[in-house]
Amino acid sequence: MAIFVKPYLDGSKTKRDSSFGSSLSTFITTSFATSIILSNLPIYRKNLSSDKKGLEIGMAHGYFLIGPFISLGPLRNSEIANFAGLLSVIGLICILTIAIAIYGYVSEKEENLNWNKFNFGFTIGAFGSAGFAFELLNTINLT
Repeated sequence: MAIFVKPYLDGSKTKRDSSFGSSLSTFITTSFATSIILSNLPIYRKNLSSDKKGLEIGMAHGYFLIGPFISLGPLRNSEIANFAGLLSVIGLICILTIAIAIYGYVSEKEENLNWNKFNFGFTIGAFGSAGFAFELLNTINLT
C-alpha cells in the first residue's frame, strides 16, 4: 500500500529545507481508513491504464456535474432545464478537456502520451455519463 502523506522530518531530512514547511501528519491523514480510501481512487490504482483512469474519473464528473447546472442554472424553472444543464456540462467538459490537453503539452515529454490517453478517456467518460444522466432525468419524472 502506498504512503500518501509522510510525517514531517521522517528521518530522511535532518533540518528544515524551507521556512514554509509544516507537518501534514494528523490523525486523519495517517489513519488506515484514509489510506484505504485514497488507494481506491482511480488515479492511485496501479493496475489501471491511463485511459481507463481518465474514463472512470470522467464518468464520475460528467454524471454528477449535470445536477448543479439543472437545479441552480438560470433556466431551472423552465421546461428545457435538463437540456440547458446538459449543454452547460458539455461546455464545461470541453473546457476541462482543453485544460488537460494544455497541461499535457507543457509537461515532460515522456508523460505526454499518458496525459493524451488520460484526456481521451476523460472526455469519452464525461460525455457518456452526462448523456446518461440527461436521459435518466428525462425518463424518470421527479415532479
